[in-house]
Amino acid sequence: MANDLSTPLTGRRRPNRAGKGRWHFPLARVLFGIVALIALGVGLRLFLVDDPDGGRPSEEVAIAMTRSGNSVASSVASGPATITADPRQYPADGSILAVPPPRGGAALGQVPDAFGALPDLSEETASGPIPRMSGTGETPFDAYRRPAPAGLGEGQPRIALIVSGLGINEQGSLDAIDQLPEAVTLGFAPYGRSLANIVMAARAAGHEVMLEIPLEPFDYPQNDPGPHTLLTGDAPRANLEKLFWLMARFGGYFGVLNNMGARFTASAADFSPIMEELGARGLGYLDDGSSNRSVAGQLAGANKVPFARVTLAVDANPSREAILSALASLETEALQSGAAIGIVSALPISVAAISEWAGSLEGKNIALVPASALMQ
Repeated sequence: MANDLSTPLTGRRRPNRAGKGRWHFPLARVLFGIVALIALGVGLRLFLVDDPDGGRPSEEVAIAMTRSGNSVASSVASGPATITADPRQYPADGSILAVPPPRGGAALGQVPDAFGALPDLSEETASGPIPRMSGTGETPFDAYRRPAPAGLGEGQPRIALIVSGLGINEQGSLDAIDQLPEAVTLGFAPYGRSLANIVMAARAAGHEVMLEIPLEPFDYPQNDPGPHTLLTGDAPRANLEKLFWLMARFGGYFGVLNNMGARFTASAADFSPIMEELGARGLGYLDDGSSNRSVAGQLAGANKVPFARVTLAVDANPSREAILSALASLETEALQSGAAIGIVSALPISVAAISEWAGSLEGKNIALVPASALMQ
């Protein structure tokens, strides 16, 4: 007992209760060895075997050459090929439309692109191409407008009609284009899916076209003219960005027309940067006449923007009798003042009434002219 107590602790051995030692399997070392062998095998295969397919099954198949039967492909194979098509008849977007040749000095010799714009009168922006004045002073107003009919008498009374709201209903818009006289000006909303094609069809039929821009009315947003509406109180840069988006919806228009906007057109502080931009780009502005508080006329004059104001909303009452009565009022105004401008929505009943009425003007010594002909 005394010997046990006096023996140092470090020298003591723990007795094996089972009377014999235990053997432990070296699992960690075995797993490490297996992993090392796998890595070594992969490395040796990559180093020693030249197989770009990585062991994937492959098969060689003979491909018959058919290029000799295709003259265009053959010309491309032997050298550069030039394929020329008239973009007025075969636009790049696949449509087949005939766009009338442009008018104006600097634009002569050019043809509209698939967007409907002349290259010298187009500026690329983040929103798309928008109109601009050319380096030689040619304006979209002069290049895209339709000339007044030849043979007008001195002081002959004139009436211009604008059909608005086109472009959203594609088939309805095409029907209106077919039925309306060429001298009728067409206004297109900026929201249709096939705007470029419809506008090109309108211009091919001889119509001049305008872009409708949504402006804030007094009861906005209860009465909302649409996305990208220009708003009072917004920073001028924000409204200009929205204007650029609207202007990039299609090409070939000579000016813009307001859609609503009684509040916006009454605010010179908000409206002035917009009118200044239109003047710098050579576009016209047509006031729809819906607000007596509009300052569009003053701002247009200050910025040298071709301008006119609508005299009468022809189909405020959309019935045939009421429309014909309003057109008769336009005749009276033209006889008294020398000119009158009416605006009509693109309703089928309105389009039919205008087509019927236009045929009666010849015997009244009143000329139907494009809206641009009455813009100062």
